[in-house]
Amino acid sequence: MAVGFRRNAVGAPSRQTVNSVGGRERAGDVRVGGRLWTLDGDRTVRTTVVGVSAVKARDAVDVVTGHTTFTVSPDQLLGTPDGWVHARDAIGTVLAWTHARKLCRERLTIRPGYDFGYFVGATCADGTVGTNYVSLVVNDEAFAAKYARSLKAATGLRARLEAVSRPSGYLGRQVPGFRVRIVSSYLADAMRQYTGGDAHHMRQRFPRVVLRDRGVFDGFLDGYADGDGCRSKTWAGRVLVSANVGFLTELAQVIGARFTPRPRGIASHLVVIDNWAARGTFRPERHAVQPMESTWVEVGDVRERTAGAKPFTFYDYRLDPYPTFLINGHLVRQMW
Repeated sequence: MAVGFRRNAVGAPSRQTVNSVGGRERAGDVRVGGRLWTLDGDRTVRTTVVGVSAVKARDAVDVVTGHTTFTVSPDQLLGTPDGWVHARDAIGTVLAWTHARKLCRERLTIRPGYDFGYFVGATCADGTVGTNYVSLVVNDEAFAAKYARSLKAATGLRARLEAVSRPSGYLGRQVPGFRVRIVSSYLADAMRQYTGGDAHHMRQRFPRVVLRDRGVFDGFLDGYADGDGCRSKTWAGRVLVSANVGFLTELAQVIGARFTPRPRGIASHLVVIDNWAARGTFRPERHAVQPMESTWVEVGDVRERTAGAKPFTFYDYRLDPYPTFLINGHLVRQMW
């Protein structure tokens, strides 16, 4: 690999880390055959290095974003919503970005269907979504077992049913219960996105991803009712209970039901009759079940740098099948 000297070089300096499939790697250490992370729309994908070039130059810029600072040549192209922009002109724009620490996590193939809907509904009703886990703790063993089966069918993840004890405010003592817990930041991110970014029961939005088709939605209704509902003993239907008025309001529109919230934050009731579908109010919607892995991050500053006695060596790559790669999670383009 020859190293030339050019005034208008492109690429990343040798010490700047790029996001390789094996982890962070210095730009100068990347070799032909190496694999780098990049973005294809809102998904992270892998691309292969089929060529490496190195050029010396005296000028560089530090691009300061809302997450980190990285160094590239002034002419390096960065990904923005409006296309590609040179790094020297990037101040005030936003760049395509993904969380670099999440690149090496396991990605799931989420399969839409009744089980997927049941998992989402039960989690919205009684589940907990943490930073890197999803769990359900309930008193009913059959409910917990069905949740575990649905989770496996929808994601392929096996979850154990654990016997636990949990406090009961009504009884004033510990009562036996059952827990299903799966550690997966990918699944936790998916649940947060389904519910509008916040999976807390009082702030979550109705997950419109369950409107993909009737099979998914029927699973959602069953899962939510098993958690926060009950079947009527006098008529054919169920009653769903929640203090999240916005959630129940959206759901009521989908099933064509009347809904009157109760005042002063008291839990409200939504009646779901068994033949609600006869009203003809259900309309399928197209929603992705895989979570978005990219977002936009603002460039706050671009700082010029000039080399001292030793010039910068900038490395650029020819890539296949995607002509882009990530530097500290930020999308940049090859210049070959």
